[in-house]
Amino acid sequence: MVRRGRVAGVLCAALLLTGCNPADGSAKPYAGQSVEVAGTWTGAEQANFERVLRAFGTRTGAKVRYTSGGSDLDVLVAGRIRAGTPFDVAMIPQPGVIARYASTGAAKPITGEAEQAVRTHFSPQWQRFGSVGGRLYGVYFKAANKSVIWYRSDAFTAAGVTPPTTLDELTTVSQTLVDSGTTAMAVPGADGWPLTDWFENIYLQLAGAEAYDRLAARTVPWTDPTVVETLRIMGRYWASPRFLQGGPDGALQTTFTRSVADVFGRRPSAGMLYEGDFVTTEIAKLGLYRVGEGARYFAWPSVDGTAGAVVAGGDAAVAFTDRPVTMALMAYLASPDAATIMARSGGFLSVNVDLDPAVYPDATTRALAGSLLLAKTLRFDLSDLTPSAFGGGNGASMWRLLQEYLAAPATDPATVAQRLESAAAGAYRAA
Repeated sequence: MVRRGRVAGVLCAALLLTGCNPADGSAKPYAGQSVEVAGTWTGAEQANFERVLRAFGTRTGAKVRYTSGGSDLDVLVAGRIRAGTPFDVAMIPQPGVIARYASTGAAKPITGEAEQAVRTHFSPQWQRFGSVGGRLYGVYFKAANKSVIWYRSDAFTAAGVTPPTTLDELTTVSQTLVDSGTTAMAVPGADGWPLTDWFENIYLQLAGAEAYDRLAARTVPWTDPTVVETLRIMGRYWASPRFLQGGPDGALQTTFTRSVADVFGRRPSAGMLYEGDFVTTEIAKLGLYRVGEGARYFAWPSVDGTAGAVVAGGDAAVAFTDRPVTMALMAYLASPDAATIMARSGGFLSVNVDLDPAVYPDATTRALAGSLLLAKTLRFDLSDLTPSAFGGGNGASMWRLLQEYLAAPATDPATVAQRLESAAAGAYRAA
């Protein structure tokens, strides 16, 4: 097809591969050169990504080494920059962090054939997510759909309920589950970050995309009435008897992994779990419920008649050197070839428009990926757009303040909003 041919040409130019055939041994333009890549991924995710990097090495002759920084990736990357030995590429999950590195000149703009590859393979929306001040810095290699609620189909069948489409229906379904003897929702409050995702989904549905953008850009305060109403909705749900596994106190002791087991484990006790597409990986590890059959999902319910809004996350490849081999790797990560390797392994969504959906291992993953490409309204995770001290890591103010609200959901939401505003003001001043 014409588009495929043009895309292949871009990648061949980027990699300088004669005939675009890495197997013939005729061209290894970066033989003997080393590339260092850092990311958060460990375990199976790391192994799958290292397969992508090995494929790049096979094509180009470059030797690529991956280092996992886990939750301390930003600390690791910043330390190497200060030492004068930056990683060539880092897979960064927070646009706010990318913007910080771009503002200091540590991150390098994507140029040449690498930029052309991104413009070819990614929608304007995802290009904007990877841009700072109109310049392209990030390739969103991995994406996340964070607007889905997972449920155990046998619990729904026993209670006689069907997936809700509105927030009012979610409340009704939750109460019906409770009446049938099943706790409604497992909430991983111990980790903090899932609580920010609760806020973001309700806020986007309630206030709309423009208000979401203004809050992220801090052109409206966290004391805005739309924030207060969002917090009110959250608190009302969290305070409802038996809606949360273990109640608010139990939720604060529940990790993300534990919450998945509470719904899909050997002794399930809750009927639903809110978190993104990556829940499928944990369900598969438990090995008791098959995704798409016993484990299903529905889109985050609409508020006041809204629908079709999706909160997304993702890991963007960001260059910290501008060597030709670095930009060649960036071009490769923007290609459908690289995405295909990860997609076939599962637990991965791509927003590369030229990736063949057939490579995903199941219909559920295909549908989740499709939602990211076809969403009527799409916005990036708001907490990741803010300074790290406020929304982006362990101990971040937004995480902590929402955990405090979960512990005492009867707190006046206006008080919680004022605390969020005070924390945001300090974090933005210091950024």
